[in-house]
Amino acid sequence: MQRKLLVPLFAVMSVFTTAGNLEDCTKAAGTFLSGTVVKGPTFKPGSYLNGVELSHTHLQLNAEQDGKTYEVAIDNVFAAGYDSAGESVPTSLASISVGTRLGLCGLRFPGGIHWVHTNCGETPNSQHPDGWVKLLDANNQAGESLTGKQEYCRLWSSKRG
Repeated sequence: MQRKLLVPLFAVMSVFTTAGNLEDCTKAAGTFLSGTVVKGPTFKPGSYLNGVELSHTHLQLNAEQDGKTYEVAIDNVFAAGYDSAGESVPTSLASISVGTRLGLCGLRFPGGIHWVHTNCGETPNSQHPDGWVKLLDANNQAGESLTGKQEYCRLWSSKRG
């Protein structure tokens, strides 16, 4: 009997947790997506800015919101392990695999989402949200952002007005 009561309770808790993530992302001027990784992370080389490679990690996420699969482009400079990654996925992002559940806040583009990282303390807006990539546990609780590292924010500080 108790087990039958717990299932609806967990479903309600999941909705509230997702609603909290959605609300936080809306405040950060982003679009929220959550779902399951269907294609694991791959490294994509990038151009250089002041001697720093702006590489990316790409993965695919099947979104819970609409059942569609989205390309996720993650800027590596905002991930822990970037400095030692070389031409590979940073360690914090390499832990993501097929079946991992993620919560994303960022900027949507046709077929995908990017800008899923800190905006370096700037006031968020629709083109520069204060985004994130967070692991979601079995209870839909989000962990800390995997893309909140601010060491390289200096690369853009003089470019925004």
